[in-house]
Amino acid sequence: MSTPSQDVWVRVEHAAGTVAPQTYELLGKGRDLARELGGRLVAVLLGHHVAALTQTLGAADVVLCVDDERLGSFTPDAHARTIQALMEEAIPRLLLCGATSAGTDLAALLAGLVSVPMVVNVRGIQVDGTRVLATSQLCGGKLLCETELGESAILTVLAGAFPAEAGIVRRVPPVETMAPPKAIEQTRAQVLRLIEPSGEDVDITRVPILVAVGRGIQRKENLPLVEDLAALLGGAVCASRPVIDQGWLPLSRQVGKSGMIVKPSLYLALGISGAPEHLEGMRNAEMIVAVNTDAGAPIFNVAHYGIVGDMFEVIPALVAHLTRRKAA
Repeated sequence: MSTPSQDVWVRVEHAAGTVAPQTYELLGKGRDLARELGGRLVAVLLGHHVAALTQTLGAADVVLCVDDERLGSFTPDAHARTIQALMEEAIPRLLLCGATSAGTDLAALLAGLVSVPMVVNVRGIQVDGTRVLATSQLCGGKLLCETELGESAILTVLAGAFPAEAGIVRRVPPVETMAPPKAIEQTRAQVLRLIEPSGEDVDITRVPILVAVGRGIQRKENLPLVEDLAALLGGAVCASRPVIDQGWLPLSRQVGKSGMIVKPSLYLALGISGAPEHLEGMRNAEMIVAVNTDAGAPIFNVAHYGIVGDMFEVIPALVAHLTRRKAA
């Protein structure tokens, strides 16, 4: 393994020919960190037919691109071994990955392959002299942990931790095209097909008003109450993972790290505690209103307005008020 540099690498997450919004959050923060450390900001782009995406990565000082058919669909093994090969040439001070399902899978495997520590669910990174400190959240956001990083580290960063605007720079960065390593010939997993959500369901990423439910809904029979409220607001119903796992709503309605990333004008969270996985998917909404019986629920840390109360008392009151306004 080569000697660690002061460079900051950002793993570019993309799908269907589009760079994931969180990548720009990482590029913006990565550029600041690289300047403070005296290194470069390097965007790491893996995939197949991805040359056009390099033009959207102008915040980076250089793009390391590996384009190969075997990298066209994401598998942790192939992508981790490819980045491992890139690190044989130069290991970065920091590698930033999104705390998504793909980013976490890749980071965990890569950390083991290159024997570099990994810090998960990071929400803050700062340079203090020669030290680099990362703040991550644990226990559903109720505990913050500060870690001093060593010569090199891999971080999975929560969505919304940093502004995306800083990572959107209109310039074409220099690109270094690298050959795929021989190691990917030995990868055991491959993607056979991608199952898309049914086109008949609503696309919650495009709905301006979302009414979200969590464990507090208690049972499927209570969903019509929420659907009535969403209809009066002109919005749609979505949910946190526990509701989806019960089969009460389709997977296309799930908000969070393993679901959809949404940015509605209004996000009304009912009975949702606010686990990090869920917050990653909705914390960038223009307005967040939370209703929960637990005053210490993490959802209130990101909410603009909060009601400590029973959702089954709040919902009828809201429905009655909206019904009266429509009748007036």
